[in-house]
Amino acid sequence: MRWSGQELTAEEPSTLPGLARLNNLVRSVRTPDFAGITFHEVLAKSALNKIPGGGGPMPFGWTINPYRGCSHACVYCFARPTHSYLELDGGKDFDQEIIVKVNVADVLRKELSRPSWGHHPVALGTNTDPYQRAEGRYALMPGIIDALADTGTPFSILTKGSLLRRDLDQLADAARRVPVDLAMSIAVYDDELQQSVEPGTPTTKARLATVTAVREHGLDCAVFLMPILPYLTDTRAHLDEALRQAKEAGATSVLYTALHLKPGVKEWYYLWLGREYPELLPQYRRMYGGGAHAPKEYRKWLAAKIKPLISTHGLQRGEEDPLTGGVRSTALGMLRDGEGERQVVSAAAGARRIRVIPEEVDAESNGLTMLGVQPTLF
Repeated sequence: MRWSGQELTAEEPSTLPGLARLNNLVRSVRTPDFAGITFHEVLAKSALNKIPGGGGPMPFGWTINPYRGCSHACVYCFARPTHSYLELDGGKDFDQEIIVKVNVADVLRKELSRPSWGHHPVALGTNTDPYQRAEGRYALMPGIIDALADTGTPFSILTKGSLLRRDLDQLADAARRVPVDLAMSIAVYDDELQQSVEPGTPTTKARLATVTAVREHGLDCAVFLMPILPYLTDTRAHLDEALRQAKEAGATSVLYTALHLKPGVKEWYYLWLGREYPELLPQYRRMYGGGAHAPKEYRKWLAAKIKPLISTHGLQRGEEDPLTGGVRSTALGMLRDGEGERQVVSAAAGARRIRVIPEEVDAESNGLTMLGVQPTLF
């Protein structure tokens, strides 16, 4: 279907129990280039996902997920529990059973062409990575980018994938028509640790080179230093070197937060930690025994350490979209109405107004949690 020039080693008309219930499953395929991974090609019924603000001061957000599951296999990935909706587990299944929405660009274009579409900013990469390795074969992103830009829809992309470089000419062209915000997730600057905790990702060096390539195309690029791993990547030396390299690569801003371990992620992370750093398990159990977030005292300690370093390296602290978990869209500009109320306006939507929280969301104090939402840390 989309595997031109590549022999398929298996094509399975029926597969895992949860997937068998799908009436939009086209086929399940394997290929030698992706050992151990099965791709389940589906016909998407919708492309846009609406994230409500829960009745609070934040507006709703919109996301697109061309893939479900991710071969990047980051052991801390926030999105792992989402695989359970198809009776797949958040461990190996999340890494190896990848759902591919082969028609997502066509469906998206139809949705964006509806008169009711408000041209709200749309985020990609806030659940699973749109530039994971499979994108090199399926090439879903070019059609998505065109659909967004052609309909005047601002968008942002957060990725660990160096494959983003393939589409930089197209993204630069799109940015001349709509606000486009790009960010690379680069959390670990120790090569051995990076390959252990993120075994399916491009190297840190390759991702930093992608930041540079983005800047060479005249676009800003944020770096998500997320998550910071307690006792592993939270030393001053590691943080200082991370920020130095990000600045050297051309990053225009940096965002950070401590590791978040929700149920379904915590268990998988602990399995990895027990194999690689068993001596740290007691500390982690104490830190995260009371919930998904690192203790407030730790977050304050981390903020006190990293904020001066961000300033020292001449980096700006970026803003995360508190609903989608991606980089905050530049399409959101601040206004005040006649009564002094702080509001935002979508650049593509003219006078359409939606309310926001004051100032930035304080990541280390978990402002996102108070809003009833949780950031995607991958």
